[in-house]
Amino acid sequence: MSASRIVVGMSGGVDSSVAALLLRDQGAEVTGLFMQNWAEAEIGDCRAEDDRRDAVAVSGMLGLPIRFRDFSREYWDGVFTHFLAEYAAGRTPNPDVLCNREIKFKHFLDAALELGADAIATGHYARVDCVDGLHRLLRAGDRGKDQSYFLHQLGQAQLAATRFPLGELLKDEVRRIATEAGLPTSAKKDSTGICFIGERDFREFLSQYLPAKPGEIRDPQGVRVGEHPGVFYYTLGQREGLHIGGVRGRGEAPWYVVGKDIANNILYVDQGHDSPWLQSTTLRSEKAHWIAGAAPAAEFACTAQTRYRQADEACDVHVLDDGSLQVRFARPQRAVTPGQSLVLYDGDICLGGAVILSTDAPVAGRETATRRHAA
Repeated sequence: MSASRIVVGMSGGVDSSVAALLLRDQGAEVTGLFMQNWAEAEIGDCRAEDDRRDAVAVSGMLGLPIRFRDFSREYWDGVFTHFLAEYAAGRTPNPDVLCNREIKFKHFLDAALELGADAIATGHYARVDCVDGLHRLLRAGDRGKDQSYFLHQLGQAQLAATRFPLGELLKDEVRRIATEAGLPTSAKKDSTGICFIGERDFREFLSQYLPAKPGEIRDPQGVRVGEHPGVFYYTLGQREGLHIGGVRGRGEAPWYVVGKDIANNILYVDQGHDSPWLQSTTLRSEKAHWIAGAAPAAEFACTAQTRYRQADEACDVHVLDDGSLQVRFARPQRAVTPGQSLVLYDGDICLGGAVILSTDAPVAGRETATRRHAA
């Protein structure tokens, strides 16, 4: 190991606990750092105090010093305000991607370097290697837990200073290591969802910042089938929370969100998981980020994910003059959602990605389905 002084982001979970244990046993000089990213006075329940106690307990058991940093203001400014603005605009953001870029691999990295660290480490399931002086972000050995999707905004400087000790391990192995070491986090449940929302209902949380604005729910032809509390509470492909009863002349198949008209406050729905209104073959993105610093070529073939844990989908990528992407998939994709991340791969190598801007899915609300091309 080239770096001997490593600051580990201690979250109070089993993954970061084992990451610290492994690095200590490899001979590194390890310090833990617990990040507070959400102010306790704000709405939401992140179990922050429980996590803090667990991080302290693990550090004490491993004989490691632990430091604390409050990044709640940075989180609010760099992540949460963007989260709200995107929902207000009718898009569906991914705060985990932004949190990694703005907090864990920016402010946390800076704090660690100020403490004299050579590198930082986290409990993410991903790998980093270096070939001919170029650092590469690779998928984890446990493909079911791989988190490279959320890390695709990292660059060469961050990867050069980052260690992912769990990159080659299966989750079951991590649990076993924690159990054998007697770590108090060995059986702790993995955190899910967005930290600042916690266990509360998503719509209830969002309504505290984006007040309810009731409007009509319509089918793709414009026929009213119900009422919604606010279009920004919903995302494409969503089934839950529509509360649409029996509609005369329609079958019993479940309804799914297929479109949002923010200007007119209309939510569009259709029946069937694979509704044609949810299908697209091309997308346009915002300006892309490339882990290597530049795109592989102006046009190239690769695979992509438009959501976390999605299977690889073959596609052709065209890099436009402004750095944005036009992507065509080999087969139709379901519920590709503006605001979410398109992440590109060459085998196990994560190339980078971009925020999805638009797709060529049919536009709900028009009697004749027209195609909105990204070009």
